This record gives sequence, C-alpha cells and structure tokens, in this order.
Amino acid sequence: MTAHVLYVGGEDHHLRIPFILAMRKRGFRVAAAGSGDPAPFDHAGIAFRPFRFHRFIDPIADWASLRSLARTLRELRPDLAQGFDTKPCLFLPMAVGLTGQSAAMRTICGRGWFYSSGSLLAWSMRPVYRMLHRAASRATAATIFEIDDDRAFFERHRMSGRNGVVIPAGGGGVDVAGFELAMASGRSRHEIRALLGLNDAEIVMTVTRMTRQKGIPTLLKAAALVHRRRPQVRFVLVGPRESEGPVAISQAEIDEHAPYVVALGARSDVPALLRAADLFAFPTEYREGIPRALLEAGLAELPIVATAMPGCCEVIQDGVTGALVPTGAPDQLATRILDLLGDREGAGEMGKRAAELVRRRFSLEAIADHHARLYSHIMSERDEVVPALGRTPEQAL
Repeated sequence: MTAHVLYVGGEDHHLRIPFILAMRKRGFRVAAAGSGDPAPFDHAGIAFRPFRFHRFIDPIADWASLRSLARTLRELRPDLAQGFDTKPCLFLPMAVGLTGQSAAMRTICGRGWFYSSGSLLAWSMRPVYRMLHRAASRATAATIFEIDDDRAFFERHRMSGRNGVVIPAGGGGVDVAGFELAMASGRSRHEIRALLGLNDAEIVMTVTRMTRQKGIPTLLKAAALVHRRRPQVRFVLVGPRESEGPVAISQAEIDEHAPYVVALGARSDVPALLRAADLFAFPTEYREGIPRALLEAGLAELPIVATAMPGCCEVIQDGVTGALVPTGAPDQLATRILDLLGDREGAGEMGKRAAELVRRRFSLEAIADHHARLYSHIMSERDEVVPALGRTPEQAL
C-alpha cells in the first residue's frame, strides 16, 4: 500500500511544494499543514490543512496549536508525518504521542533562535529546549539533519533519538529546473534594474528575514564602509521585516543608510532579482541549516560573501565557491565585498563553481531520493536504525 505522508511547516512552507510534489512523483500520497497561505498548495493540487502556531514563546497558543495538530492527525490518519522548523518539530511528536497516529519525523533546519540570540531569555530557554527535544525524540521514528554539526550537537545532548541521519539540504533541497525556468521566464536583468531605478549601479543583494540574528546590522555597517570606497554600489535587501516581531531591525535603521541601501520587503520574484545582482551577501549569525537563499544565489552563479556559520560552510569554500568572513565583522565583510567587486573574472569563476556544487549536491531530485529510501525503511522496519544512510553529508550523498 502506498504510504500517506503529511508535511507540517510554518509560514514559508509553500517553498517546499516542489519537494512535496517530487515525493508524490515517487509514489507517495501527500498532504500538507502549515501556518501560511493555502493558495499555493491548492494550485499545486496538494491537500492542505491550516496549522496556526505562534513563532515566539506563548504557552496558551502553543497548547491550542498542539490540539489542532492532533486533530489533523486523527482526521487524515497519515502513515508518516514530517515536521520542519522548531515548533512543528516539537509539536508533531507530541501530537503523535497523543493520538497514536502515524510515525513522526523531524527535520532540523538549524538550532534556531535559542542558539542564535544572546539574550537572557534565549539562554534561559536552552535547557527547556533540550528537555522538550529529548521528550520528542522518544516519539520520533527519524530525525533528519541538514548538516553534521547539528547531528553531533543533538547526539551530544541526547536529543537525536533513533534514525538520526544527515541529508544535505534536507529541508527540501533546491528545485534546479524550476529555479532556472523562473530565471529564464522572469523579467530580464535590464528590466529589473530599470524598475528599481538602479540601471548603472553595482548591486549587492541579500535575501533573508530582516532580523538581527540574520546579521542585518552588520551588513548595514559594511554597506556604509563600502559606500565610502565605491559610491556606485547599492545594497538591495529582499525579505520580510514587519512580521519578524522583536528581533526585526527597524525601518529607521535602514533609512539611516539611504540611498545606498534599498529594502524591497518580501518578494515572489527572487530568481529574477538575483539575475539583476552583481554579488550576494549573506551575513547570518543564525544557527540555521543550509540556507536556501545561498543555494539559489549559487544557482544564479553570483559570487557570494557569507559568514563562516556551519550551514554556510557546507556551500561556501573560501576562495573556491565564494568568500567567508567571521560573524559580526563589518570591516571584513566590506573588504571581501570590495575585493570581489574589483575582481570580476575571479568572482565569476567562484559563481560558476558554486552553481556546479549546488546542482550536484543539493538538488531537489537528490534530496527526494534520500527521503524516499528513508520513508520506505520506516514503513518496513520502524524500530531499526538506518545503516545505509550515512553519518556525514558526504556519505549521505
């Protein structure tokens, strides 16, 4: 019998639609639940259930979310249920424990706010976070990590449970064909630049949430330094700000750097926007897995400057597929940006090597094949370890 899989995620869950469709193509029956817009799922022909949860700490809302997810499991009765992002990865095993429905899988897309923020609240919540993940691991059939650094961390703190495996970009990979089609069919580089009023500028682009943990304050400081040396450079910020709550940077902070910093907000035409850029900067300080934005910038063959966080280091090899800088170091970030803008030939070669790496290692098809093998194993031998799925990103491929 064909396994029925429910995918549970947050407001950006629609970005996994190509992955979900790839799993359907491999013979699995699929459904989704998430906190975002149902329209993209309806358009793709994927059954969708709303799953509302508060991204920040809210015990009352969390209890309501858990009950809602348990109700969805009872109604849909999936064989497998896979959660993405912090709260779904905690709620899903709990809901499975309450209902006895399906086998729960967690996809750990990084360690999140708890290990990215230096706030007292984040520090105080870390023991609670570890306790909850230990409890969740007991009701989890498999835990999927995007990077080996996270797998080692979870094992060290006894949070992994059985079947802890590394699938690079396990959050869904990147749809190479779809992304390249979107680039080819979208507005041209010239059209995008004209619409932005940046025809003759050198564009450094960033695609991410506009938060402190994502390194935006560091980027703004670096932008000011670059502007002094190379006034024609414009920094274009793409991503949501208003929805990011207390961790968001303010509009006033961005406005201080006008006109050489332009914030576009969330956009649906990211592939076309990347075509218009000359360089991609990713200053994250966030304990995430493998950032989708880096994979897409790589496919666009952009030279990339990123921080030396574990997830970024899976994509960027310094001097080969891009440049790496320490976190919170605007001087070094500015220097590497200027270096790459000043060496277009060398930077272009880095961009080509990054694109080759993404196609080979992080493609949607490769990630879907790994998941299909894992699903089949869980369905046939739910209580056994998966020896064939390696322990490191290299072995997983």
